[in-house]
Amino acid sequence: MSTASLPTSAPVVPHRAKWHGLLAARLIWLMSSSVAATLRWRWRDETNLFENGGKEPVIFCLWHNRLALSLILFRRYVQARQPQRKMAALVSASRDGGMLARVLELFDVEPVRGSSSRRGPQALRELVSAAQRGRDLAITPDGPRGPCYVVQEGIVSLAQLTGMAIVPASFHLSCKWRLKTWDRFQVPLPFARCEVQLGMPVRIPRDASGAERERLRAELEARMRAITRD
Repeated sequence: MSTASLPTSAPVVPHRAKWHGLLAARLIWLMSSSVAATLRWRWRDETNLFENGGKEPVIFCLWHNRLALSLILFRRYVQARQPQRKMAALVSASRDGGMLARVLELFDVEPVRGSSSRRGPQALRELVSAAQRGRDLAITPDGPRGPCYVVQEGIVSLAQLTGMAIVPASFHLSCKWRLKTWDRFQVPLPFARCEVQLGMPVRIPRDASGAERERLRAELEARMRAITRD
């Protein structure tokens, strides 16, 4: 399957952050970096993809409620071992997404704007393009609206198009705030223990049938839940 077979639609321009959104992005970047510096990290990597110098780009799969540390995890673990690696991540095309896109840029991550409900086909094309340029990709498979801890179809389609392995990722915080949002978003507290786990990769064959895609989607969800501890 090639990018030429992707669905087409009229271009949708994502919202850009205004001055207050840019200020909020800078504050989020500063606060998350400061808190992360106090955390006590512990890593468990079942993939053997990064310690041994492998250069294969992958799709990182992380639940929406654990976004607060996602960019720092990539920098502290993956880029610490392979500094040449770069990442592109999917962010909503909404106004809030404009602010979050700026946060990604401050962490030197390429934002791709879109979701299942807005600018989806265009975002999928841009993610495929980023993959062809050697970027790792990052997706929250239950975002942006849930249900929580349910893997949606989009990440399976992306993995099938690109041929990239999906790496399940999660972490457990010993101390955190949990917001009253649909996903009970987790905000790390200073000096907490953060136990990070990367699970065994899932690959979607390019010629996978609908039934096989659903089986692998369910397998990915099971692997994600297995490494998730609230």
